[in-house]
Amino acid sequence: MIQLIRMFTDEEVVDAVSRVARSGWYINGPENKGFQEEFARFIGTTHAIAVSSGTAALHLSYRAMGLRPGDEVIMPSHTFVATAEPVVDLGGKPVFVDIDPATFTLDPDAVRSAVTRRTVGIVPVHLYGHAADMDPLIETARDNDLWILEDACQAHGAEYRGRRVGSIGDIGVFSFYPSKNMTVAGDGGMVVTSDEEVAEHISSLRDHGRVPGEKYLHSTIGYNYRLSEMHAAVGRVQLRHLADWIERRRAIAAEYSSRMEGPTLPGEAEWSRHVWHLFVIRAKERNALAAHLQEAGVATLIHYPIPVHRQPAFGLPISLPHTERIADEILSLPMHPFLTDDEVGAVVDAVNGFYG
Repeated sequence: MIQLIRMFTDEEVVDAVSRVARSGWYINGPENKGFQEEFARFIGTTHAIAVSSGTAALHLSYRAMGLRPGDEVIMPSHTFVATAEPVVDLGGKPVFVDIDPATFTLDPDAVRSAVTRRTVGIVPVHLYGHAADMDPLIETARDNDLWILEDACQAHGAEYRGRRVGSIGDIGVFSFYPSKNMTVAGDGGMVVTSDEEVAEHISSLRDHGRVPGEKYLHSTIGYNYRLSEMHAAVGRVQLRHLADWIERRRAIAAEYSSRMEGPTLPGEAEWSRHVWHLFVIRAKERNALAAHLQEAGVATLIHYPIPVHRQPAFGLPISLPHTERIADEILSLPMHPFLTDDEVGAVVDAVNGFYG
């Protein structure tokens, strides 16, 4: 079976974990400090705060942005449910709007139309590794005094008009779940910002609301959302390889796009530098194609078959035509930097074979 994703591990990763195990320092130590500094430098922000997961990063960021009960936050429904969960947990209301079917990201016109007097923020999701169209979203935010939280959990290193995603809005979040373009060999996340006050607030919230330098003094109610030293050490190794992995992903996507015939292929907007976390095609015969590929030894998955507004946990009686249509057509093909040229060719041949 040609794997859909594959996590990188080698002796350098094993040595990093062993180094931490021997050090006796497992929480809030030098590996976290180094990982944060290196990741902030990579993204282009002043601060990066390592946390226990991408979901934790979102939760902390909504808190730091001052989300209150009754506040509305505009976001896509075509995303993982974690984008919306913390909003509900904090008493806010996710306002789901439709997407641009060419990029799978927020439709800026739909966002502008959804703004009400209760709207406080916009959450563009840089989905599958492709940036959302940020300029019109920033204009809407400025016109209505809204904040922008970039959900970049699938877009490590992606760019919008030459700037890395996560550095464009007020705050950005990343996930290091094992399927991502880089990982920490488990759950992990990062919050990035160039606002010092926000960074200090996030740092306190992730550690039980602790006052910096004071072990038993807590200025606010917080959480245990810290990232372990072992995970941080793995993240530092992975980050050093990320640029090369992105280039390989882009080369694989180019090969798929030039040779594959039959399905609707994903593209790259002129203002985005895609990092191809996933290669997501569209096919009206999606289920039959998936079965054919399984038989041919090619793993596939659907990201995501049920839009968030249709999930039982939300169950909202709204219509998002583009979102609902693509949910019935999308299919993710194998995409990771360790695919061999022969495996890439086998995936292409299997897809083309389905269409005759």
